[in-house]
Amino acid sequence: MAAAATRAALADAGLDYDKVQQAYAGYVYGDSTCGQRSLYHVGMTGIPVLNVNNNCSTGSSALFLARQAVESGAAECVLALGFEQMQPGAIGAMFHDRVSPFAAFDEETDDLVRNPEIPLALRYFGGAGKAHMDEFGTTLETFARIRAKASRHAARNPVALFRQEVTPEDVLAAQVVWPGVMTKLDTSNNCVLSG
Repeated sequence: MAAAATRAALADAGLDYDKVQQAYAGYVYGDSTCGQRSLYHVGMTGIPVLNVNNNCSTGSSALFLARQAVESGAAECVLALGFEQMQPGAIGAMFHDRVSPFAAFDEETDDLVRNPEIPLALRYFGGAGKAHMDEFGTTLETFARIRAKASRHAARNPVALFRQEVTPEDVLAAQVVWPGVMTKLDTSNNCVLSG
């Protein structure tokens, strides 16, 4: 998956892989050298491959590091790639033999949400949305328009996982998963509840 995406990106940019001097590989649910393993299928050029794991900020972190390498003059051509193979269903903890680094954050989230029946990912992102609503008066309609805009982009992307275009009205009419905060179509590309 990652090698195919890399080849497609290089072709789109009109670049040969031997021009790439560094690579930043972003993923969360994988072993420590998945970036190297993914790029072995593209070519063994001896470049440094740095693995980036920063949860939902992984992709932007990999891109930030790649851009920083070019801006600093450390490299002229770098690659930022991201890939993931997740388990079906709601996101959960991977390690149950230690205290999660999210423990304190989870407590704050629980205090904000006050509904442990809502899946963890929805509590995180819905909780952030709810906090924005509470502080700035943001409406469900605003979030529905954002979700609809994202679906228009995905509908035109031949490799997007979810390509169904929805309207703000579709989003607002979908099954309510958190009253006053989100519908099923507001969830993470509709994958949290349908997986």
